[in-house]
Amino acid sequence: MKNYSNDNTARRYIAHISQLGTTQVHLRNPYIIAWWSMAYPGFGHLLLSKYLRGMALFLWEMVINLNAHINLSIAYSFIGEFDKAKEVLDTRWLMLYLPTYFFGIWDSYRTTVDMNKITLLAQRENHRFNSFIVGALEINYLDKRKPIMALLWSFIMPGMGQLYIHRIIAAFFVLIWMIIISYFSHFVEGMNYIFMGELQKATQVFDKEWLLFLPSIYGFAAYDSYVNTVENNKLYIREQRIYLKRVYQHPQFKVKMNRWS
Repeated sequence: MKNYSNDNTARRYIAHISQLGTTQVHLRNPYIIAWWSMAYPGFGHLLLSKYLRGMALFLWEMVINLNAHINLSIAYSFIGEFDKAKEVLDTRWLMLYLPTYFFGIWDSYRTTVDMNKITLLAQRENHRFNSFIVGALEINYLDKRKPIMALLWSFIMPGMGQLYIHRIIAAFFVLIWMIIISYFSHFVEGMNYIFMGELQKATQVFDKEWLLFLPSIYGFAAYDSYVNTVENNKLYIREQRIYLKRVYQHPQFKVKMNRWS
């Protein structure tokens, strides 16, 4: 009979429950992860729970983008003012943008392929993992949650969906940057004018350079919370199945298959 004790004897664990969240490896589409790195450097790595690498690339994107005025150039391109789009670009910063941008895409794709291989090996090893933790700061446990609720809260306020499924690091990171971007883009102020029907004032108050960060933040928060809720639910079922087989199923139990089935 297999040894299911969580005593660090396994080569690979499928998941780990801690006070800061539920971290697991599961199969992902490398092209989807690479696409998120293309949409905003760092997001692909954050989806893989590679927080340090993801945050470093996110901050790099923020600094280079603002200094090179890339978002401002994109905003001018959207309204057909291509001459202004060229003028605002700072080539001294722009040339620093490309190498790291392509590295983020390549590295997230490569890491996803490697982690998919690790996932298959960990699933085959089928070692027990912790499912409940009580600490001084938090209580975390595996439980089934509704993916649609994670999606809804992420649309209301990016980061709330991550809090719903107890991804504390991702939640704080997204919430803090959502507040910073909303403040400098005058997003709340502009939306207030839109609700009052004063569209011209809203257009004037919005800071286009900061405002273009918001679609990426909203999209990432919604996708990350939804996918991780679905995968956490699968993990919950997997943990239950392992426990029930270990505790209640006799080691010599065999399912007799009907030869006509």
